[in-house]
This record gives sequence, C-alpha cells and structure tokens, in this order.
Amino acid sequence: MHATTRRRLCLLPLFLSLIAAHAQPHPTRTLIRAGHIIDVHTGSEAADQTIIVTGERITAIAPTSSTTKQAGDEEIDLRSMTILPGLIDVHTHLTDQTNFDPYLELSTSVAKSALIGARNAKVTLEAGFTTVRNVGAEGYADVDLRNAINEGLIEGPHMQVSGPPLGITGGHCDDNLLPIAYHQTAEGVADGVEAVQHKVRETIKYGADLIKICATGGVLSKGDDPQAAQYTLEEMKAIVADAHRLGRKVAAHAHGSQGILWATEAGVDSIEHGSYMNDEDIAAMKQHGNYFVPTAYLVDWMQQYGNLPDIYKQKMKDVSAVEKANAKKAIAAGVKVALGTDAAVYPHGLNAHELDVYVNQFGMTPLAALQTATLNAADLMSWTDRAGSLEAGKWADVIAVQGDPLKDIRLLQHVQFVMKSGVVYKNDSAPLKNEAQ
Repeated sequence: MHATTRRRLCLLPLFLSLIAAHAQPHPTRTLIRAGHIIDVHTGSEAADQTIIVTGERITAIAPTSSTTKQAGDEEIDLRSMTILPGLIDVHTHLTDQTNFDPYLELSTSVAKSALIGARNAKVTLEAGFTTVRNVGAEGYADVDLRNAINEGLIEGPHMQVSGPPLGITGGHCDDNLLPIAYHQTAEGVADGVEAVQHKVRETIKYGADLIKICATGGVLSKGDDPQAAQYTLEEMKAIVADAHRLGRKVAAHAHGSQGILWATEAGVDSIEHGSYMNDEDIAAMKQHGNYFVPTAYLVDWMQQYGNLPDIYKQKMKDVSAVEKANAKKAIAAGVKVALGTDAAVYPHGLNAHELDVYVNQFGMTPLAALQTATLNAADLMSWTDRAGSLEAGKWADVIAVQGDPLKDIRLLQHVQFVMKSGVVYKNDSAPLKNEAQ
C-alpha cells in the first residue's frame, strides 16, 4: 500500500470524529434567573443568581452577571421571586381520595385507583411537591403510577412506593368491612415471622421501593384500637432485617406507645403519626435515630371539614386530642422530623399546610420546618444525592414563590413555579418587563 494512502487511512478516524463532534449540537441549557435562592442548609438567600440546568440536572449556580446567554439557551425570568428546592412529602396516598364512605372503598377497583392516582399526582406536583413517598396502595397501583410517571405517560412527582402495607389479620392494614361469608383479606396481611418474611420479599418482587407496616391499630379502619400494638417485636424485627438486607427502608404506621417502642427497637426507619408516643418512646427514637413523620395538619382539617362515618369518628376525636401535644414534645426533645401529610385523608395539593403547623403550632423556625420537607425528607429516602437542595449534580427540581417563605412559611401554600427534572410543569410568574422598552 502506498505510504500516502496509509497516512490518509490513519487520519480517517480522527477526521470522522471531528465531523461528528461538530455535527452534534451542544447540550441546550436552561438559565433560571432568580431573585433570591434559599440555601436550605444555612438559610442564606443569595441574590441575583442563575441556576444553570442541563437536561434533568443542575449544572451550576452562579452570579447572573457572569452567566451570559449562549446560542440555544432558554431563559426563565424569576428575578421577582424566591427560589428553593422542590418539596418532599414522605407520607402520601396518591391512589386514594378524600371520601370515607365504606361502600366507596369496597367498590373502587384497582384500575380506578390508578386513575385517581394520576389526577392526584399532577395536583401534588403543581403544589410544589416534586418528590413523594406513597405509603400504601392496593393492587400495587402505586407501582404502576410511579412507572407511568417515570415513562412520561403522565405528570407527577418522583415517587418511592410501598405497594400494599403489611399488617396482621384484622388489623388496620386488613380489610374488615365485609362479613365472613366473603373471606376478604387485604393483600399485605401476614402473621408470624416466616409469613412476614415472605410478604416483604413478595412486595419487593412486585416493585416496592420501601416497606410500609402497621405496627398499631388505626383511625380509618373498622374494629381496631389505635393504641393497641399489632405486630409483635419479633415480627417487626424479621420485617426490618429482610427489608434492610434487600435495600429497602421501613415505614411504620404507629399511634400507640407500645407499638411505637417496639417498631423503634426493631429498627424501622420512620414512625408515622406517633399520636400516643410517651417519654420512653421519644428517648428510644432519639437513641435509634428514627425519623418522626407527624402528619399533623390532618387534625386541623378534620376538625374543620371532616365528616367521618360513626365507625371512625370517635377514634379520630381521641387521636386528635393528644397527637399535637406529643408531637410538639418529640420535636422539642430533638427527634428528627421529616414532613409527611397523609394526603388523601385531606385533599391532595394542601400538603404545604403541614409546614404551617410545624412553625406556628410546634414552634419550629421556618428554616427548620423547610428542612423537614427538603434535607431531612431526602435523607429518609436515601436520595440526598439527587433531591432536597439546589446543588450541582442534583435533579433540577425547582419551585418559586413571591416573597420570603423564611419570613412567612404560608407562602409555600401558593407555589407559582414548578420545575421537575428540568421540565417546567407550572409557571404562573409574571415576567419582568425590559426596562429599555
């Protein structure tokens, strides 16, 4: 082969790579021009910053003066607004609706639950909650909902889902509305160590990101007592051991003090509700490092708007009488808190009202309350590498409000801009007029 030909052939790959690099467009960027950006770690509010988004991630945050628009860049003008990370709710029921008629529960199919979930997912996202844990759904409807969102079929937040919650026969997570002739048992029911181990593995097999258990009785269930422990300590230890070994965290519905203590000692990752927690429970939760998920605003909503059937009414009254005082005691003692709402018990989209309770009833600072819905919630979900704060490398989950939520936490009830993974889902902001015009 001629030497000149060989040289040309050697240079051909380099030539082709240069052509390919030139032909491929540079990644498009979105420049979010912010008035102020809240650093949820410190509470500082840097002014005149730009969040640079490439694809679904934040690339950088830099002064607006040094971030010039390049060809192909998209600008979003939020210079009149305060920017903060998308909020996180670690206790939702997106596939449920706020209707407590027992017949409606019995007559709602899994398919309809999924459709209800699609509507509620969109409402929740537009309320500024870009990430949620869904803790309990029949028929794995929440697994399908999560997958549909991830595939871009419908709009909704990032989700971790539990599928059917685990519980004892006749307990809060069983189906106790039908007589014995129907032999109806909820999907998550399992009794005894061997059975609960199998149920954890089965639930994970069908797509659960976490395990939800009912450690005590509940309010919106027939025939059980919220104060009564349901799973034994040994059963819960078996659940936690299998779940953790398989990379899943465990959330424990727990109202009564004995169930809270056993769940804590068993190693669950979060105590949900905690209505009757006592000093022993609080000390154990601090020692073991469990998160507390208060679900507190539902008490206020129920007192104002609730219209429960008689089989639930007295239990809700009893729980409401003690829940907030005990939550306040736990928070004052330094128990870690992650925001959870139990949305579905009251209408979806009102999730940020929970923050108002933390600040104006429990005495948290606005920053500490905001951290429950960002840093703390992301930590509980093991998603600190992708959510909970505005930092390079994390999802571009960005919300904006008029005013300063660190001065008035209620502003977060009126989120005007929502971006999730770099896609804008809501923008009610009014762009600033060009002063030169």
